[in-house]
Amino acid sequence: MLTIAILVIDIMMAGSLVFLILLHSGKGGGLSDMFGGSVGQAAAGSTAVEKNLDRITITVALVFAFSTVILAIRLS
Repeated sequence: MLTIAILVIDIMMAGSLVFLILLHSGKGGGLSDMFGGSVGQAAAGSTAVEKNLDRITITVALVFAFSTVILAIRLS
């Protein structure tokens, strides 16, 4: 039962991670510009939207990594 719950969390984090990475702006801007990511970007290095997107992406990546390791340990 616990293995199934960890697997569900792992799959959800994988999908969320793909979505969040696609939101990041590249060299020419990305989907994060839709949410105000380009406002004031020339004046300040990165905006609050970009910083929050980075924090959320890092958090989701850490949860994904830990759930993957736990799942690998439980299945071995």
